[in-house]
Amino acid sequence: MSAAERTDNTSLVPHYSFPGTLAEQEAALETNPLMQRLLAYRKRYQGDSHRPIYHYVNPENTLNDPNGLCFWQDRWHLFYQACPPEDPRQHWGHAISDDLIHWQDLPYAIYPNPEERCYSGAALVEEDRVIAMYHGTTVGNMVAVSHDPLLLNWEKLTGAPVIPKASADGSPLPYRVFDPCIWKKGDHYYALSGSILPHAASGRRTRANFLFRSSSLVDWDYLHPFVEDDRFTLVGDDGACPYFWPIGDRHILLFYGHMSGGQALLGDYDTERDKFVVTSHHDFNFGASEPGGVHAPSATPDGKGGVNVIFNMNPAKPTEGWNQIMTLPRRLTLQGTDKIGRDTLLVEPAGDVESLRREHRQITDLTLPANQEIVLGSIRGNAIELMMEIEDNDAPLIELNVLRSPGSEEYTRIAFYRERGFRYWELSESWMRDMLAAVNDGAGPGFFSSSLLSDEQREKLAAATYSLISIDASHASLAPDVLSRAPETGPVFLDRDEPLRLRVFVDKSVVEVFVNGKQCVATRVYPEREDSIGVSLRSQGQDARVVSLEAWQMENIYE
Repeated sequence: MSAAERTDNTSLVPHYSFPGTLAEQEAALETNPLMQRLLAYRKRYQGDSHRPIYHYVNPENTLNDPNGLCFWQDRWHLFYQACPPEDPRQHWGHAISDDLIHWQDLPYAIYPNPEERCYSGAALVEEDRVIAMYHGTTVGNMVAVSHDPLLLNWEKLTGAPVIPKASADGSPLPYRVFDPCIWKKGDHYYALSGSILPHAASGRRTRANFLFRSSSLVDWDYLHPFVEDDRFTLVGDDGACPYFWPIGDRHILLFYGHMSGGQALLGDYDTERDKFVVTSHHDFNFGASEPGGVHAPSATPDGKGGVNVIFNMNPAKPTEGWNQIMTLPRRLTLQGTDKIGRDTLLVEPAGDVESLRREHRQITDLTLPANQEIVLGSIRGNAIELMMEIEDNDAPLIELNVLRSPGSEEYTRIAFYRERGFRYWELSESWMRDMLAAVNDGAGPGFFSSSLLSDEQREKLAAATYSLISIDASHASLAPDVLSRAPETGPVFLDRDEPLRLRVFVDKSVVEVFVNGKQCVATRVYPEREDSIGVSLRSQGQDARVVSLEAWQMENIYE
């Protein structure tokens, strides 16, 4: 029977009701059969060489998008698209944390029926309840609410979609119903439905987010497309998994594009017209999201003017019984505008990741001789954190290799290219005038070589040039079933005298690199050799200096 022919989508997964107080809920979870099953499933994967130990991975079977990240009654709640083994349709899985790092599994939260599958959505925390709005496939967008301490019991309003996928009379709708997010302004709730619009010129689709308003959560009025002046999203991409929140004195719309992965638009919320006026854009994925790339976001305000976001990441190798993982939570904040007027979005690890550290190692004042790989014999591991500050001394390339085998048969290469990114010519007009004047005075076209610039000219050019951070996994694994990913390369602006500061998280099959609190790149890697645990550094062209390098082994959050 096809999905369209089904009249009862009741899940085959056991569903339990829980008492109302925290003490009673915790006692009930101790003996709950589903909880015992989830704990047993986790033990099956102990020793899996590619399963992360301090990034969140669901306990059983596969997962997809994170959903409804929120903070309720002193705990962080993470929901996600889970596919239970006996009924591998999307349910909302559930985990809680006191610090965004140590996660405790809970029973499935939201089960399908009347919808066929519980797709992505967001959560809104009110004083006395949490509202989840999500896409129920085949029927439309659903609303469910929970009041209890651990958000174990959920009730679907009306038992039917509040924004149906199709009109009652079959007439065309001016919008598409897909992944929603929800917020409140005044006495009204607002919801975005992430989807697509045809592009007027080419006929190809573009990102669209349709805005709805309600005073009751049950009856919703369609208003209009929400986003204005988006000149950044790729033609052909879409706006799935939206999350719209204030950040500093602006607003941010995080979303997932099925072409180009996790990203965000920054701008201003025109509350009179209910329009989001976009001023800049930020990528979290540099290239397609598959294989091995950052996927969809789930985000919530951090209560301090920033936004906490977590993404799922796609696999690049078959792994028996499980596939995707979550990134570390990231804290996003705004810090004014950069030299070309773009919003400066800061990206740093969120939560108490420092609590995982043990077996500290430190190196200070280490010279990196030009063009010589330095292997750090005292620093090794495949579940580690590295924190370092490097003075590159105008070296064009600094390399950090992790998960390196002794003979370099396998290694994951992290590369920093100083001032090798895009150059914004409108900021270097005075430099260009100097160049043209020199040519007119007979200097010749060779004067355009950056190696011949004066210090003043070099400063002008640097002020308009981005650097690049890259993770190259092309030598990360010898396994024949690993899908290669092109180097993950993102822009990051560093001032001329600003040292390179890296914070690198290696966790079995994932590498995440935070750069000067301004950028993060991440990818999946799958080293096969047991001795692929080494770390090395290299400076190209001329000497550089490691001011400090600290390393920690990281604890397993599931033990």
